Amino acid sequence: MSFKKEDIYKALDTITAPGEGKSLVENKNITNIVVFGNEVEVDVTISNPTLQAKKKTEAEITKVIKANVSEAIQVKINLKVEKPAVKENPNKIRGKEIPNIKNIVAIASGKGGVGKSTITANTAISLAKMGFNVGVLDADVYGPSQHIMFDVEKAKPLSVNIEGRSKMRPVESYGVKLLSLGFFTDPGQAVIWRGPMASKALNQLIFDADWGALDFLLIDLPPGTGDVHLSIVQALPISGAVIVSTPQNIALADAKKGVAMFQQENINVPVLGIIENMAYFTPEELPDNKYYIFGQDGAKNLAEDIKTKFLGEIPLVQSIRESGDVGRPVAMQNGTVLEKSFNEITKEMVAELLKRNQNLPPTEVVRITTMSGCSSVNK
Repeated sequence: MSFKKEDIYKALDTITAPGEGKSLVENKNITNIVVFGNEVEVDVTISNPTLQAKKKTEAEITKVIKANVSEAIQVKINLKVEKPAVKENPNKIRGKEIPNIKNIVAIASGKGGVGKSTITANTAISLAKMGFNVGVLDADVYGPSQHIMFDVEKAKPLSVNIEGRSKMRPVESYGVKLLSLGFFTDPGQAVIWRGPMASKALNQLIFDADWGALDFLLIDLPPGTGDVHLSIVQALPISGAVIVSTPQNIALADAKKGVAMFQQENINVPVLGIIENMAYFTPEELPDNKYYIFGQDGAKNLAEDIKTKFLGEIPLVQSIRESGDVGRPVAMQNGTVLEKSFNEITKEMVAELLKRNQNLPPTEVVRITTMSGCSSVNK
């Protein structure tokens, strides 16, 4: 039997340490490998101090070496737990970058039922029509809907092998890549998960996916502020957040809380702006009339009060709901007033990203990369 140190490294490159998003080799958990005939000694360092994490790491290392190199190998593991170095601000929540994804934008709302998922789907379509590579992560774990809005309700992500690791390939619809927990849950059953279970499921969708090269990854967050929101900010370097609200006071109060969450010192995600949905109602038979059912300019006034950008407004129109229900977002309807509205809002969002890229230094969590072709969007 003959094997080399490189064979061991190759095998260990297929597994990850508990709580890490990269392989043992890529994350530099393997500090040394020594080969003696049919014996191999592996020095490994992990940051998770639990007994379960230690045993799992040792078992997986032994298993993967025997499976990929030789069953006859005698494996000795020297495992060490080392706390990650504390950097300049120990309270800062830090996200891990995803290779080849330039901008990650969280679409949030303080209150449910304000049309956040509809805004996310149509913004994604508008970006795709502008020529950007776009992905959507449906992180609304308790009420996923993007798979319905993109007419892929019965689709399932395929498993692909990427450099020796099994990954999910997002479902593609209308030029947008999509992953949603709706692909993996029974539509007739309620999802009853505690926070850690929801966070684990989201981490799998984020880090076990083959997103490819994306200019934008839009994240459709659940309403409110809670575990899922914190998990997303911890897991990813969010470029910016967009808040969706309707004009009435009760929705605006919750939207203000959503803004405050992203602006907390230990989160510090730039709020790119506020979108007002269901701003007014115009009957088809009275196209020049506007009825402000939920109040007028509420989100616009809130944006001014908290000194953030007002990205625009979307009217209350029956066709928006109908298009979402049949899985064909209304932004796809070229030449319509609604397509123009979503296009303008999307341009404002991209302009805010570019502005922050020029004015703010990059941080560990917030990295905004200038996109090729963006100048044409702002013309």
